[in-house]
Amino acid sequence: MDMRPILPPGRARPHVYDARQRDVEAFNYFTERNLDAISQIHQLPADLRFDMQVVSSVLPFKVNSYVVDQLIDWSDIPDDPIFQLTFPQKGMLSEEHFERMATLHRRAAPRAELKEEANRIRLELNPHPAGQTTLNVPRLDQEPLPGLQHKYRETVLFFPTAGQTCHAYCTFCFRWAQFVGMSDLRFAAKEATQLAEYVRRHPEVTNVLLTGGDPMVMKTHKLEQYVNPLLDPALEHLQTIRFGTKSVAYWPQRFVTDADADDLLRLFDRIIESGRSVAVMAHYNHHREMETAIAREAVRRIRDTGAVIRSQSPLLSHINDNAGVWELMWREQVRLGIIPYYMFVERDTGAEEYFKIPLARAYKLFREAYRHVNGLARTVRGPSMSANPGKVEITGVTEVAGEKVFVLRFLQGRNPDWVGRPFFARYDKEASWMTHLRPAFGQEKFFFEEELERMTLKKEQETRLE
Repeated sequence: MDMRPILPPGRARPHVYDARQRDVEAFNYFTERNLDAISQIHQLPADLRFDMQVVSSVLPFKVNSYVVDQLIDWSDIPDDPIFQLTFPQKGMLSEEHFERMATLHRRAAPRAELKEEANRIRLELNPHPAGQTTLNVPRLDQEPLPGLQHKYRETVLFFPTAGQTCHAYCTFCFRWAQFVGMSDLRFAAKEATQLAEYVRRHPEVTNVLLTGGDPMVMKTHKLEQYVNPLLDPALEHLQTIRFGTKSVAYWPQRFVTDADADDLLRLFDRIIESGRSVAVMAHYNHHREMETAIAREAVRRIRDTGAVIRSQSPLLSHINDNAGVWELMWREQVRLGIIPYYMFVERDTGAEEYFKIPLARAYKLFREAYRHVNGLARTVRGPSMSANPGKVEITGVTEVAGEKVFVLRFLQGRNPDWVGRPFFARYDKEASWMTHLRPAFGQEKFFFEEELERMTLKKEQETRLE
């Protein structure tokens, strides 16, 4: 059965961006405190507005005027995918959690009481999945570096303090805990010198990913303070600097009309002149995010520096759980010169119950979209789970020795020797995450589990000795 819907009719191409009209648009954003300042909100039913207020007191909410005015179709609320992507929905909390907060809102509880209850709920939502605060934090001179993560041998993640927000928040974000004001849940590093020193001492590190939040919320002069130490010729093993960002979709003005947009592109130029490459890891969740003229201009300007743009997104119920949406998104990315990179599985944190899709269906959707695009779009990998042991890709569903199984392999692993090694899990049509899977063929454990247990025990022992 063909799972593809009829693709939406081609929208009229946006006018080519006129570089002569580079009026600087002020960045205006809205949070749960000034939700009513969004004029379009007032056309929504009162019960929907109340639901949004309740959920946004637990999960982070932030949206900007560009997303509100140019990306959301307000005639299609609440089903519009960009509305679902940026505005809180009742189903993002369990019935119990929602009612606990709704009760407080109905009696106009003091803000301190709301915050106290919200924090209790947040701690029940698995705020830091996949060993982020335990296994991933590296050390320098025996001291932990909480603003860095080093999970895979060649790649270090860096969380600059000044980048711990975004131009707008995604409702599905697995890093939602960074944005709720609980400092003990936040990764952040103030000192760029520690990053450079750590990279210097680890010649196996070939690339650094600046992430957050979103590093592109920083002014260029601030971003340079983190990047410049990495351009030291002594760090010749560092080949690539990556920027994980949603700004190309949520605030393309950052690369076109912001006051320091040209300075940012010159920074990309300098990185490339130093002999390294720049990779913009762009978070695109729907093809509509590429349809405005300024979004296309942002892509053009970034690529003109020699930087590469790679796209990634999780597969999300209510937003892009449709093979046709992915097919259209990958085709458009290739047309714009963006490299499709990852289709992820929604992580087991936050509002996962609202967004999750069973792995069997995720694989079916991926395969359906994948087989209808040409080879240039088949750079994409997935569906991939960024789980505790590593990035695990579902490569197939088949039958082996009379048993129906998922065929899996590591794209990245805590132990590089795991990468590329196929393994099998019993087929489970309800499973939606790695921890739901069980080994096939009567095996008690997956091949990597005992080693992972040893890694975990070692890290726990180190932590106790601090």
